[in-house]
Amino acid sequence: MNKKNEMGTAVITGASSGLGEIFADRLAKRGYDLKLVARRKDRLEVIAKKLESKYGIKVTNIVADLGSLTDLEKVVEDLKNDKSISLLINNAGTSTLSASTSISVSKQKEMVNVNVTALMLLSNAVLPSFIEKNEGILINIASVLGFYALPISAIYSGTKGFVVQYTQGLQEEVKGTNVRIQLVNPATTATELWEIGGVPLSALEQSTIMTSENCVNAILSGLDKGELTTHPSVNDQSLIDAYETARIQLLQASQTGQPAERYAH
Repeated sequence: MNKKNEMGTAVITGASSGLGEIFADRLAKRGYDLKLVARRKDRLEVIAKKLESKYGIKVTNIVADLGSLTDLEKVVEDLKNDKSISLLINNAGTSTLSASTSISVSKQKEMVNVNVTALMLLSNAVLPSFIEKNEGILINIASVLGFYALPISAIYSGTKGFVVQYTQGLQEEVKGTNVRIQLVNPATTATELWEIGGVPLSALEQSTIMTSENCVNAILSGLDKGELTTHPSVNDQSLIDAYETARIQLLQASQTGQPAERYAH
């Protein structure tokens, strides 16, 4: 059996540009066959041809808009029926960055549909097989805005906050198995998401922007190190540890049936 069959198939959403396109290259290099999901058929075809030629792996494209329930259901069924899948990266996302009262209802729903519903249903599609086989990797791309909100990110931060909590809950579900689930919290990364969101990269402090290549390399390094949560741009591990410790301590401190003393009259 050749290497690519041993590795199985990696599914990448939002694969036509940005992090998704880089993930496709890196995983093809590792020997995975690929299943690429995105809206732009022409871009997917170019990427597939290049990767098949470069690495000798098989690429299958699924042209779909994950914000469309019809398209999403098609992808979900495909993933449920493909037992070769050994890795899923929920990378697709969308944003509109503005005050919530100035964002149309359709744009708000689009963020929820892509960032929350699609990620959840695609995770649901592969996890039963992973658990049955006792192996598989799920990588969910959240954001630092999943635990911090700006005046222009209430809805986007809310969707990414779901990804953070949902992924941590899934990690608890598979604890003790060989199924691996990685939560990723990137900061500002040079992708098309910013232009789509209405805040061009040129408007940001340039020293804070990470390239897509560096971000993906950091994420996969974190995966190789066995991290449950990866913060690609945070150098001080003690900050990550302190946040995790405080989160657990706050939960523990809440486990009492009595009101806090400051609320006693």
